[in-house]
This record gives sequence, C-alpha cells and structure tokens, in this order.
Amino acid sequence: MGSGQPRGQGDLWGEQPGGCLCVPHKAMWLYLAALVGLYYLLRWYRERQVVSDLRDKYVFITGCDSGFGNLLARQLDLRGLRVLAACLTEKGAEQLRDQTSDRLETAILDVTETESISAATEWVKERVGDRGLWGLVNNAGISIPSAPNEWLTKQDFMKILDVNLLGLIEVTLSLLPLVRKARGRVVNISSIMGRVSLLGGSYCISKYGVEAFSDSLRRELSYFGVKVAVIEPGFFNTGVTNSEKISRAIQEAWDQASPEVKEIYGEKFLASVKKSAKKLKSTCCNNLYLVTNCVEHALTACHPRTRYSSGWDAKLLYLPMSYMPTLLVDAMIYWMSQRPIKAL
Repeated sequence: MGSGQPRGQGDLWGEQPGGCLCVPHKAMWLYLAALVGLYYLLRWYRERQVVSDLRDKYVFITGCDSGFGNLLARQLDLRGLRVLAACLTEKGAEQLRDQTSDRLETAILDVTETESISAATEWVKERVGDRGLWGLVNNAGISIPSAPNEWLTKQDFMKILDVNLLGLIEVTLSLLPLVRKARGRVVNISSIMGRVSLLGGSYCISKYGVEAFSDSLRRELSYFGVKVAVIEPGFFNTGVTNSEKISRAIQEAWDQASPEVKEIYGEKFLASVKKSAKKLKSTCCNNLYLVTNCVEHALTACHPRTRYSSGWDAKLLYLPMSYMPTLLVDAMIYWMSQRPIKAL
C-alpha cells in the first residue's frame, strides 16, 4: 500500500524480491549474440584490407621443390608478388621455373648448412636492394625418422631438428635485417602437432619449438613493425606425410632397436604402427590451398592473424584437444593406440 504502482509493473522489468531490477534472460542472450556478431563482422572487415603495392614486394620461400612451398610459390607468382623460391635440388628449381612467370627466381638452399644459408642470404640481398624483404616463409621440413622414442637414437632426433627447427631459426636470423628494413612479415609453417604430441621422435618436438620461437620473435619484432604468423596445418597429402617413406623409417628404427626394446614392444606392436602409417594417405586432405591461402593472407593482409589452423581435422579435433585436460587427451590417444606386448 502507498506505492501506487500496479502489481504487474515490476514483473515487466524482471523485478526480483528485494527490489533488484534484472534484464530478462532472453534480452541478455540477444545482446550477447549481437556483440559476437559485431565482433566477427569487424574482424571480417579488418581481415579483408590488403597491403598496397604487392607487385613491388619480395617474398622468400624455403622448401619449394614440392608440397606447400611449391604451390605457394606458384600462387604468389600469379598474385603478382616477386617470389624468390629456395629449392633443395636443381631439378625442383627447374620444374618450378617452367611452371611460373619470368618474375619468379630460384636458388638452391640446404637449411642445414650454414654456408648454403649465407649464400642464399647474399643472393636475396642482391635482388631486394634497399626495399628489403617483405615476406619470409619458413616452409622447409621433414618428418622422418618418426617412431616410438625408445627405437631412436640422438642422431635420429637431430635429423629432423636440424631441418625443422635449427635450420628455420638460422634462416630467420640471417634474413631478419632485410625483413626489418621492409617492415615485413615472417610466416612459419608449424603443425597441429606443435600443439598436440601424437607420436615419438623429434617431429612434434621441432614443431613445439617453432611455436615457441615464433612467439618470442613476434613479441620482439613488434617494436619494429614486423609481424610474425604461424600456420598450423592438420594432415595434408604432401611429402611429409608420405606413408611409404614413414613405414620404411619405422621399420629401420625397429631394426636398430635393442633386443630388450623389441621384446617389450613385440612384433604385433610394430605391425600396428606400420599399418597406421599406411592408412595415413587415406586420411590426409588433398586440398593444399587450405594451407597456402592462409600463408597468402598472412603476407598480404593489413591485419594478419597470429595463428592460422588449416584443415577441418585441425579445427574440429586437434585444436580443441590442445585445450583439453591432459588426462583426457592421454586417454583418447591410449584408446586409439596399440598396446606393447609387455604393457602392464
């Protein structure tokens, strides 16, 4: 009595006992949906802004003999950029030149050899001049030998680390002055296995290292206007996922393992691992553009992303796995794996 307010008026605004006024739940969800929609609309708009004068910009790509590097070199050449493509073999370089315009130039580069990196750096300097290097794409990589850790030696680990991590670091450090001069981009090809360690050997180790190096590099170079992006593909049909080579490497690792290791794992375990390797090709995506389009965006967009996940397996399975509790991820991997014969 005495308030003069109709009984239902407070209910209209969600009045709760004690006089608290609350926004209706439906309105809250509508506001939240609107905010999310606005965020993605603004992000879409920012990511569609393209860097100017692309035809005057040089991009250096490693590992262009095949796979992502080869396709990317051809793709960027069609886009009009000045592509400097590094190949491991003269045969790979010749085939690439036959498929591209006269603007594209090739060099021979072994990322495990300091002398080769120094020669390639001088070669790039001669071509870019005072303009600097707009883009460095570290794509060169290998995946073998990969096998259970106990089957491998230190030298087996170093083979992959020399290419995928140490070679990438040395190439980057050698070319950084040119990238800084152009206020350009560094794009490192990592892997979803830089987030989830699915197999033994140093492939996952090398990709975790690429992630860590890229994070520190991005923060350091932001002071100079240089952007660093990481590409995290899932499983794609390239030389890195060649099932025959992987299966052979597994057998070689088994052959060099000690008698004790062979006894606790057993021939059945070996057969299961080789069978999984042979099935790899059928599970790999053939559309390599899902990766190269991400690299192109990282090089040409005014506002590139920090990380790009390529492939539905990366987006829907492995990326979510990387955020799950370790206990759950371990259980999932145990469920998918063959048990050693002497497992407890």
